[in-house]
This record gives sequence, structure tokens and C-alpha cells, in this order.
Amino acid sequence: MTATDRSLELINTAAQAAADKLAHDVIAYDVSDVLSITDAFLLASAPNDRQVKAIVDEIEERLQKELGAKPVRREGDREARWVLLDYVDIVVHVQHSEERVFYALERLWKDCPEIELPADAKATRGKGEEHARLQEAEADQEPGGVW
Repeated sequence: MTATDRSLELINTAAQAAADKLAHDVIAYDVSDVLSITDAFLLASAPNDRQVKAIVDEIEERLQKELGAKPVRREGDREARWVLLDYVDIVVHVQHSEERVFYALERLWKDCPEIELPADAKATRGKGEEHARLQEAEADQEPGGVW
């Protein structure tokens, strides 16, 4: 069994929305062969809570406006460290970069087929690592930083 056309449409729209809000490391997996509750997972991250929330809001707005889809459940909104949007056909995980590294959802789903995403979404790969390196370099340059 593979993800339905509707699921792929939702994933691609959500991935583009995440990329448009500068999400890091956007990736999607077809989990339909291993889970009966959903077809696909979309993972994205951001370096701060405000950006996590902005990404989630953009995904919700675009899926509603363009495809008429509303999440049946939204979790983790209060702290905006890890927000889950459940659309039944797909589940979107937007995580703070620290949670993304700690929970490493990619390791859980690495055996599932990766879903081809729009070019803008694919271009986000490695952005989390790049951002972390830049912040580390900036911290080293500040007075009182590590020399």
C-alpha cells in the first residue's frame, strides 16, 4: 500500500508552506505500509518557538485555503516546542531544533520510503545544522565567549 494521491497533495502543500516560512530540514515519509492510522509524516523544524508557531500556522492556513483540509487534532501548541497537526491522511510534526535532534524521528522512519517534495522544501535540508554552526561561531566571537 502506498500513500494516496490526496495524502501526497496534502504533504506537498504542507511542505511548501513550511519552506516558505523558512523551516529547516523538511522531509516526508510514506508510512502507509507500517501504520494503519495515517499515510504519511511530514517533519520540519525551526530554531525558536516563535518560528515553530509561524510554520504551523502557515501550514494550517494553506491546507485550509488551498485544499479545504482542517486538522482533526492539534497538540503541543502552548509551548511551541513540538506541534503535531493530525489530518488523518497525514501527520505534520513541527519541532524546535533541539527536540528534533533529541527525538530523532527520522531514525524511527528511515526504513519507510521518502516522499519527493517540492524543490523549495528539499532546499531546507541541512539548514538546521548550518544555523547551529552559525550560532556557535557567533557565541565564540562575543566578549566572554569561548576563545
